[in-house]
Amino acid sequence: MSNYHGVLPVWKPEDWTSHDVVAKVRRLIWEKRIGHTGTLDPKVVGVLPLCIGKATRIVEYLQEMPKQYEATLRFGVSTDTEDLSGEVLERSDASHLTEEMIRETVQSFIGDIEQVPPMYSAVKVDGKRLYDLAREGKTVERKARQVTINNIDLLDIQLGTSEPEVRFLVECSKGTYIRTLCVDIGRKLGVPSTMAKLIRTVSAGFVPSQCVTFDQIEQAIADGTFETMLLSVEDAISGMPRIEVSEKFAHYAVTGRSIPLHALQPKPLTNGTIRLYDEQGTFYGIFQVPQGQSVLRPVKVFLPNE
Repeated sequence: MSNYHGVLPVWKPEDWTSHDVVAKVRRLIWEKRIGHTGTLDPKVVGVLPLCIGKATRIVEYLQEMPKQYEATLRFGVSTDTEDLSGEVLERSDASHLTEEMIRETVQSFIGDIEQVPPMYSAVKVDGKRLYDLAREGKTVERKARQVTINNIDLLDIQLGTSEPEVRFLVECSKGTYIRTLCVDIGRKLGVPSTMAKLIRTVSAGFVPSQCVTFDQIEQAIADGTFETMLLSVEDAISGMPRIEVSEKFAHYAVTGRSIPLHALQPKPLTNGTIRLYDEQGTFYGIFQVPQGQSVLRPVKVFLPNE
């Protein structure tokens, strides 16, 4: 086991699974405790933050943060996988589409929407992965799920062909299938469509310029500077509100005891998760005020100098 703890933003290369990335880093640094913050399909490149060591305890919080993708949608063709890696199911001339039609339709997907997970996905139905069933030639009923599209920004529209393409940035919630979004946009326009390309541009607050490649990781290990690539646990969750506990009650945090709200500044919101510090700036972990209670309870305690 290594002594590395923190979050490593990796740039996932094409044709690697997310698990491949985790397995590679495990071998490089001799550390089993590594988890990623959201699966990317093999053909998708982009931001893949890895939680290492004690940072694996915050995976669930990083997974909940909004993600952003740059997607290319191709009209006039549909596939069984909802992207260009699959078999073509239908082709139809989509040259009649106009920029106005496309813009209006794309914008209509902003907000809370229902998505049916694609058959080629890791979702389980009756204990079986959908992609395993799909490879057996089976199609099963899938329940629609609610996801949130926070924003869609159209970057480029290429018209004038039977298979027009649209490139856009989309900010969305956890669990959103961009492939399915592309298919649903085409369906609303009355034409087949599929996802032609996808890049994850934001995950857990990390952007491409912060990511490292495997060449850089291997070089840093050789140079003895790998630890400088890691973001600390408290910095990785810096989006959570910061609350300070008075010196009198700081030892409550260390022992995992509930802390009365009058000992906190500012007072936290009910049910909200916060980062807890003492007056000297020592980080104690993630705490929460349960519904209907007047105390702060520990959720994930990170002891100083642990």
